[in-house]
This record gives sequence, C-alpha cells and structure tokens, in this order.
Amino acid sequence: MGTAQSLSVVIVGTGFGGLGTAIELKRAGFHDFTILEKATEVGGVWRENTYPGAGCDIPSPLYSFSYEPNPHWPKRYSLQADIHAYMKRVVAKYGLEPHIRFGTEVTSATFDEDRARWRVETGTGETFDANVFVPAVGQLSWPVWPDIPGQASFTGRSFHSALWDHDCDLTGKRVAVIGTGASAIQFVPEIQPRVGRLTVFQRSAPYIMAKNDTKYRRWQHWLFRHLPATQLAGRLRIWLLAEYATYAMTKHRTLARGFELRTAQLRRRHIKDPELRRKLKPDYAMGCKRILFTNDYLPALAQPNVQVETNRITEITPNGVRTADGAEHGADVIIYGTGFAATDFLGPLKVHGLGGRSLDDAWAGGARAYLGMTVPGFPNLFCVYGPNTNLGAGSIIYMIERQARYIRQAVEHLTVPDASYVDVRPEVERRYDGEVQRRLAKSVWSRCTSWYRQPDGRVTTNWPGLVSEYHLRTRRFDPAEYRTVNAAKAKAGAR
Repeated sequence: MGTAQSLSVVIVGTGFGGLGTAIELKRAGFHDFTILEKATEVGGVWRENTYPGAGCDIPSPLYSFSYEPNPHWPKRYSLQADIHAYMKRVVAKYGLEPHIRFGTEVTSATFDEDRARWRVETGTGETFDANVFVPAVGQLSWPVWPDIPGQASFTGRSFHSALWDHDCDLTGKRVAVIGTGASAIQFVPEIQPRVGRLTVFQRSAPYIMAKNDTKYRRWQHWLFRHLPATQLAGRLRIWLLAEYATYAMTKHRTLARGFELRTAQLRRRHIKDPELRRKLKPDYAMGCKRILFTNDYLPALAQPNVQVETNRITEITPNGVRTADGAEHGADVIIYGTGFAATDFLGPLKVHGLGGRSLDDAWAGGARAYLGMTVPGFPNLFCVYGPNTNLGAGSIIYMIERQARYIRQAVEHLTVPDASYVDVRPEVERRYDGEVQRRLAKSVWSRCTSWYRQPDGRVTTNWPGLVSEYHLRTRRFDPAEYRTVNAAKAKAGAR
C-alpha cells in the first residue's frame, strides 16, 4: 500500500511535458518526485533550438499552461527566448527546482516486478528507484541528419539548425540550406539579408499560411493583467479555430479548400516569377505535411541572392552540394534544416518491463500506447507527448495538461490498498490502437510521406480527432482498463 507521502515518481525531461506533470502532482499533494534533466537548465526544445528567428507557430495565449497565463507576452507569436523565460518563471513559481537533477541523462529504465519499482539508470552511473516512471522527452528531441553521401568530405562549416553554430559568421558567405520545414522557414528570412548567396534545397514545397502576428501594446498588457478574461477570450478564439482546422483535415476535406486558396493568394502576392511560383506550389493535399505559418519566408525566397533548387541532392562534395542534374552548387556553409526523429519516441533510452521485455521489441511495428501514454507489460509507465498525441493544428500544451491530469489520477489510484502497480490490459490497448489507426487511415495524414508517418505508412505521431475529444477520453482514469496488482501477494502466489 502506498500513500501520497511515500509514493515516488521519476520524470525524465524539463520541457513543457515534464514540468506540466510535476506541477500537476505537486498541486495534488504529491511531493516525492524527481525530474532528471540531461542539460544544465530547463526548457526542452525551447532551450535547445536557438537558431535565428526561432519561435512558436501557435499564439502564446494558447501555447501556455491554462492555469498560468502570462499577461506579459511581448507579441502574439512568441520567440524562443520569451518562451524559455516563461518556463523558467513557472519553475520558480511552483518550486520545482529542488526536484530537478541537472546534468543527469537517463540511459535505461527497468521494472522490478518483485519490488514493483522502476530502476532508472543514468550516464553518470547514478541510479534512481521509483514507483512510477514518466518519460517526458517529447517527439522533437533528436535532430535528424540526412543520409547523403559525402557529408564528411565538405571542407566548409556545417551544422544542424537545432544545433546552431553561433560562432559561424554567415556574412557574405555562400550558404546552402537543406530542408524547408518549420525551422527553415524561420531562419531563412533571418539570414538571407546578410549572406552573399543562399541556395535553398527543397524536396517538397510546404503549404504557407500568413502569420497574423502583432506586438502587444501597453493597453493590452494592462487589460491582460487587470481583466484576465480578455486574454482568456483570445485563447478560446484560437482554440476554436484550431478545432475547425483539425475537423477540416480529419472529417470534411472540402472545408480545407478555403485554406488552400489563401496559400495560393500568398504565392501570387509575394512571388512574381512564374517559374519560382511553380516550384513553391505543393503537390499534395493540404495538411498532409505540417502547415507552416510565416510572413517573411516567401518574400525572402524572391530576393535576387536566393535560389530555390528542387533537383534531388545526390552527394555533398568538398566544395558544396551536387544535384541529380550534375550541377555542383558551391557553398561555404551548409545548414541542415532536416527536422527530428519524431517517430523514435524515447530515442536512445532503453526500457524493459515485465519479464525483461524491451520496449523497442514491443514497438517493433511502430510505437503505440493506450491514450498515447501507457503500454501493456510496462506497469506504472506513463509517456507524456507519446504515440498519437501530436496535433496537426492546436497547442500540444493542451494535450500535455490532459495527460498530466490522467497520470495524477493514476498515481492517486496507486495509493489505495493492494495497488503496487497498474498495467493496461492488452485488449484495451489493441482496441484503442485499432480505432486510432482506422481513423488516421481516412485522414489527410495518410496521403503523403511526412514525419508524421513511418516508412510502412503507419501514422504514429498524430491524434486523429479534436482535442476536445481527447479531453473527454482522458478525463477519468478507469481502473477497469488496467490490471491492478499487489506485488507481494503476486510473489507469494507464485511460490
């Protein structure tokens, strides 16, 4: 039998997922939790991604904890430094820092069935024991380097956008950018004015939507502070718009037609060269890949020092990038804006559950988890931002708050007599995963190749419905969906 005082939790990561879970536990009276963080400060992706122009494409009133609104956001779409500062303020306000162990990278976690505890090992050789294990490492934590021959032969400077080399002066240089995803559309306009020549290598054109950004004025900050309902109303409006966009992508594709027309209008407005406009027109259904929000990417591509190259890259040479047409594009610097290993949910972390079974083996056909959080055979393990909880539209923080609430309820259940651990029933998880995959097969995300999908076509990242549905489905932890086991009795019965 556990109690709120004796039950222990280990959380991995200090991004929004880890912090949100910790705050939920603390507000409910659970204080025996430890957050393990490999870096020297909090922040997750908002600590790591410091490239020029890094920011969020979800308006800040929604991209923040519902219980911790920030009336001081400088603008509607906040930049990396402001989001990172918000996270550090949240840590200070809720007294989380004493619970955090910095410089502690988790390498493995093993469930001890006899003791009903997780043994968490770190790169420093230190180990932690806990009743509950919560990996909150996110889906966008491990940068992907493309498999292009000759990368090591390049004689200039090269780096990934998530590992930006701030010592590399790009002034007057010939810069090659490989990739046109969410990071590239933010840093390309920032570096374009100062580089000598910019070549953007595009594999597929993204859908571009205008970013309705604005700096908040003094009177607006006053309203947000003294009449919080005004900021809440803005949050609700953004939430409703995101729900509408999701409905269009998952249920009624005809509703997305209006969005497609707006992207075409933007191309006509900013791109006068018909050949360049042709290159920048997507050839897949809108929403199948991530929709990108920006006001300055298209104008940057239209500048005379920019070339958009759509021929396939065949190799990196000592002096630049060679494409399938045989041309060598000279470069002094190569920047890889090639995204993250989104479907490698726990990255290099090795996890073993009942009977020593590896989570890698359990996920051999693709990551899957009940409600995106828990996997049969891995008791008292709850992922945050796990399989099929990403969004095509909307704020992931909304999803994280629902997961934190559910995990807190699971922890509360573990304090009842005879509850050493809970293990989701296999048939519950199978039924859930079958439903999710059937719905995703009918969605726009199944219609092209993207980071949402595995090579075999299975969509392992995205949630198939509205966030309001996820809210309802995670509102209550249902013990009937789990085996609740008393470890001591189970061990005695096995003798």
